[in-house]
Amino acid sequence: MSRRPADIASDPRARQLLRTLVSRHIRDGEPVGSQTLAKHAGLDVSPATIRNILSSMEDAGLLAAPHSSAGRVPTAQGYRLFVDSLLQLRPLPEGEVARLRNELPAGAGTQALLGSTSELLSAMTHFVGMVSVPKRESFAFRQIEFVALDPQRVLAILVFADGEVQNRVVQVRRAFDPSELEQAANYLNTHFAGQPLAQIRARLLHELRDARSEMERLLTSSLDIAEQAFAPSREDMLVAGQTRLMGLQELGDLDRLRALFEAFAEKRELLQLLERTARAPGMRVFIGEETGIAPLEGMSLVTAPYGRDGQVLGVLGVIGPSRMAYERVIPVVEATAAVLGAALNPEA
Repeated sequence: MSRRPADIASDPRARQLLRTLVSRHIRDGEPVGSQTLAKHAGLDVSPATIRNILSSMEDAGLLAAPHSSAGRVPTAQGYRLFVDSLLQLRPLPEGEVARLRNELPAGAGTQALLGSTSELLSAMTHFVGMVSVPKRESFAFRQIEFVALDPQRVLAILVFADGEVQNRVVQVRRAFDPSELEQAANYLNTHFAGQPLAQIRARLLHELRDARSEMERLLTSSLDIAEQAFAPSREDMLVAGQTRLMGLQELGDLDRLRALFEAFAEKRELLQLLERTARAPGMRVFIGEETGIAPLEGMSLVTAPYGRDGQVLGVLGVIGPSRMAYERVIPVVEATAAVLGAALNPEA
């Protein structure tokens, strides 16, 4: 009768063999045989006993034999057990944490910080670094100005509390003269500075319902423009280091590599995956088909949420082959999320 993964996980010898096999395969990229394990696993057992244990792990779906005469390699299920139960993690060395703080300084501006973050993740892991861009609705609004482009369009210049500026073109139902636009901007700046966009939109709607006499016309004008200017922005994601995947043996197939690059370019599925991880606290590791994204078969994604004031603003992570050095990648991702959150929240 074949053994279940849980049975393997409770067997000390099997655990040690699996830990050694995965570590050797991650390091060398080759199938690992019983002779190698007998030499490096530190177990006082014969190669025949090791072969029997490996056979049980193969029956349990943790290992696969790519060739009849070769050794074995971990399956996605084998990597899963290794990451969940056998991995020995250490915090990122303080020198590397200091490097992160130097590269992600507080006050550098949100967009600059995010761009540096994806580049740093890629440079420190040699894989693909990615970071989701926070929704602007999460940031406090500082100031707005309006400029008429033509009778049907107004340019809204939004300045946020973190120093970022967004230009949004607003379609309007009627032409506005410069004095009306100035009045609307002054009203919004006076009454709503320091509040998040979603809260501003809700308050504008509430105040419009309660408006009377001379305030009604001004509120109506403000709402007509602000409703679009303060609308939720499209989510985005910054990706760096895609070309680092081109030399990996796991992606030797050109069609697979092309599909993966298309997923990076299109971003929608990756953004949806990151959005799901933002709802769950802490580190997440997706291995192979666990991502639900076909081009990521044979790949792994390590993610962590980042934020400020206890609020999650986005998710960052690393994509690489399932044969990645998890004991290195996980601490890098975890430390980067903490440093980015602190840089976005310098007063904490």
